[in-house]
Amino acid sequence: MSSMLIPMTSTLPQRAPRMGLLAGAGHFPMTVAESLRRQGYFVQCLGVIGMADPELASLCDRYAEVPIARLGKAIRLFKRGGIQQVIMAGKIEKTVLFRKWRWLRLLPDWRTLHMWWGYARRDRKDDTLLLAVIKEFARDNLEFVSAVDYCPEILVKHGFLTQRRPTPAQWDDIHFGWEIAKEVGRLDIGQTVIVNDKAVIAVEAIEGTDQAIKRAGLLCKRGGFTVVKVAKPQQDLRFDMPTIGVQTLHSMHESGGRVLAIESGMTILLDQPEFLELAERFRIAVVSLNAQELQMKMAS
Repeated sequence: MSSMLIPMTSTLPQRAPRMGLLAGAGHFPMTVAESLRRQGYFVQCLGVIGMADPELASLCDRYAEVPIARLGKAIRLFKRGGIQQVIMAGKIEKTVLFRKWRWLRLLPDWRTLHMWWGYARRDRKDDTLLLAVIKEFARDNLEFVSAVDYCPEILVKHGFLTQRRPTPAQWDDIHFGWEIAKEVGRLDIGQTVIVNDKAVIAVEAIEGTDQAIKRAGLLCKRGGFTVVKVAKPQQDLRFDMPTIGVQTLHSMHESGGRVLAIESGMTILLDQPEFLELAERFRIAVVSLNAQELQMKMAS
């Protein structure tokens, strides 16, 4: 699909508030687009080529695809559409930065080069790169805002989400994995650790949660492991919030995972009815905790 903006059928009034959506991979951008349109926003979406789901085109008032290394084009399209605020949603596959001949493959424009050398030279951590993108957009008065400010219903509630509860041994793994996951997040490596019998089986890094779970399945053939996914201590609510959905459960079921522990109020849960039905069917215990509660459990 070309980068030309494609108008969709819209019944919104001409003066409807406008919101930009910069979309990566996964179902999260579609959830955000649907929620914004229900609230009366005119949604202009730019999908990252090779990552964003083409179905987004039918869910937004305007849609275009842009290459990952053409920030200048994205900025121009948003400004041309009268956008002042942008929501970032969906996974950006950082593995493209480690392919052979990356500069020739990506062909970055000068705004991307300015972002890279101006704001992202010190390292290639997720926070560094995404904050660099935000700073580059800000030079044109484009402000990034948090999706959860507009779609608070996607944040997971506190408590047990399934009938099945963790066993005492699995609670030990949750306690053990929680602090490690927080430290991994503090270092901006990932948000997930997979634990069995108080041993770390796998740590999420650039590959993402699903691949980390699948690697744990290869390393822990007996299964029964616990997946702990938390927000970073320095979590920026505008991007990279921990997100789970039905694919998380499929990866756990295929790999032998039995417990999923997540952080309440800081984790995005997609397709909740389908997710909960699938968790019960797969007999996976899902529990949503906060750090204070976990510390009390550990002290008792």
